Amino acid sequence: MLPFMWMIATSLRLPVDSFRLPPSFFPTVFHYQNYVEVFQKVPLLYYIGNSFLVSGVATLVQCIVTCMASYAFARLSFKGKNTIFIILLSGLMIPVQTTVIPIFIMYKKIGLMDTRLGIILPLLINPLGIFIMKQFMESIPKSYDEAAKLDGATHFSILFRIIAPMTKPAIVTVAVLAFVASWNDFYRPLIFITSPDKMTLPLGMTALSGLMRNTSISIILAGILISSVPLILIYSFGQRYFVQGISLSGLKG
Repeated sequence: MLPFMWMIATSLRLPVDSFRLPPSFFPTVFHYQNYVEVFQKVPLLYYIGNSFLVSGVATLVQCIVTCMASYAFARLSFKGKNTIFIILLSGLMIPVQTTVIPIFIMYKKIGLMDTRLGIILPLLINPLGIFIMKQFMESIPKSYDEAAKLDGATHFSILFRIIAPMTKPAIVTVAVLAFVASWNDFYRPLIFITSPDKMTLPLGMTALSGLMRNTSISIILAGILISSVPLILIYSFGQRYFVQGISLSGLKG
């Protein structure tokens, strides 16, 4: 917590105290104007809105896709299931940087450069999330599926009415991981976004850092603190389910 507390203290300092030596841990004057200047120096509301749009859509769609894929791998039997699952997990070993050039060329051809959709699409599938939820679903007895099938339920009904409510910890875990990954994503927006009004927060904070490099680190840290508030809130509300989902995803009933 010490670096985080230092960030809060520094964001409240006067600009002239940003580089004072020796540094003091507590601000001598609480200068709240730093937070006002963040919104004045850069269009922070646009950055926040873009980040919420990208992260929200990516998290929602990724949870739906992950639920359906995990259900297929955990509850259904079909030819080549294990092979397909291994191929899917092998995606975890491929660095993001190796896929940028082919995605860039593809986006150029289909017109997705400098669009929010271009940032969202690569975030819709997460092999790690599928692995976590698959392991969690395998811990649920298949007698629930058999009883539902006797009542005429389809696979979609079984998934969304029976299995999904029972896998809430795993879903929250996937949602937290997806939101944090998309909220903190800097590399893809840096490559695919050129318009200032479409920048996300990580890219916007870089613009703020370049603008304030020789003036005040207090304003930069004020912007970073604002950008970290949603992550802190989401993890605080989902911490119980997150820990439970991680700890139980390796168990099988």
